[in-house]
Amino acid sequence: MSKICIIASKNSSLINFRGDLIKEWLRLGCDVVAVAPGEEAKEEVKALGAEYVTIPLSRTGFNPLKDIKTWNAIRKILIKEKPDFLFLYTIKPVIYGSLAAYFYKKCKVYSLITGLGYVFTGDSFQHKLVKALAVLLYKMALARNEKVFFQNPDDQKSFINMNLVNHGKDVLINGSGVNIQRFSPKPLPEKTVTFLLIARLIWDKGIKEYVNAAQVIKENYPQARFLLAGPYDENPASVSEKYIEEKVNEKIIKYLGHLDDVRPVIEESSVYVLPSFYREGTPRTVLESMAMGRPIITTDAPGCRETVKNGVNGFLVPVKDSMALKEVMEKFINEPELIQEMGAKSREIAENKYDVRKVNKMINETMGLISGE
Repeated sequence: MSKICIIASKNSSLINFRGDLIKEWLRLGCDVVAVAPGEEAKEEVKALGAEYVTIPLSRTGFNPLKDIKTWNAIRKILIKEKPDFLFLYTIKPVIYGSLAAYFYKKCKVYSLITGLGYVFTGDSFQHKLVKALAVLLYKMALARNEKVFFQNPDDQKSFINMNLVNHGKDVLINGSGVNIQRFSPKPLPEKTVTFLLIARLIWDKGIKEYVNAAQVIKENYPQARFLLAGPYDENPASVSEKYIEEKVNEKIIKYLGHLDDVRPVIEESSVYVLPSFYREGTPRTVLESMAMGRPIITTDAPGCRETVKNGVNGFLVPVKDSMALKEVMEKFINEPELIQEMGAKSREIAENKYDVRKVNKMINETMGLISGE
């Protein structure tokens, strides 16, 4: 019986993003040890049948003393648990988990790159320093990996071009996948066209572009609705509560806060919008909305562009272009028949390409846990 240690930077993601993968490992007869900071999702993880171990880990920022503590905690866990496989995702678990694995040679290490994120998008001098450090650490860390999974070809190409991963170690998968049974097609709203954006409230997710487009559209189509959901974030690029409150008071958007279950609000929506210029892996909310039969408006940017066949299941717009976003949103208002047609195509793509069972099968075949066809 194999033992797998999976490490996350946020404990809720073990359920929301990797729950189906953990359940599949358990079904295959593996022991699973889930590691993350905090204990909010501890009971849910244990209910799946996995063990749960907490570690000190700050999701954002580089603090040498704190990060050394993270690395040392992971090193101790590996020595104690003696896993056969180590599965890592998001930047800090990938880096510090892989580096810790140098002190436990018996485990095979696999990392999932879930996007390049804020570290690789900024232009300031501080950003450049942090990026240089991240590149150096990635290079040392990924050398310890058997394979590195990428969720989009842009990230895959970037890591190869930066010599962070050798060609042959890279494996391209279709995002995190989506549970197409849990996220099933739902009837569209009958009257008012309702747009929805779900994201952590950071500017790079296109919050301002969404709000600006909504503000202009409201002048000519006051009946259109614009929903925004997602938690405030500790990221340096976070959106302020004051900004959101102002736009709510101006009746431009309706803010729904953090949602534990996004299905009811997706069902309430007509079109899902993500104007992100954050270096996404493959946005999970886009896949969930596709699976529920919603057309997508997103940016022609890494991680986002793969989810949309332009003009088929939605539209791609340039990054940071509120007016281009406004135009395609208005197109759905003026041609509502497109919502049904493109929503059906979204569901079809979700079933054929993004079914979580297919994604997890590829991961497990690569790890040698199941045999390939």
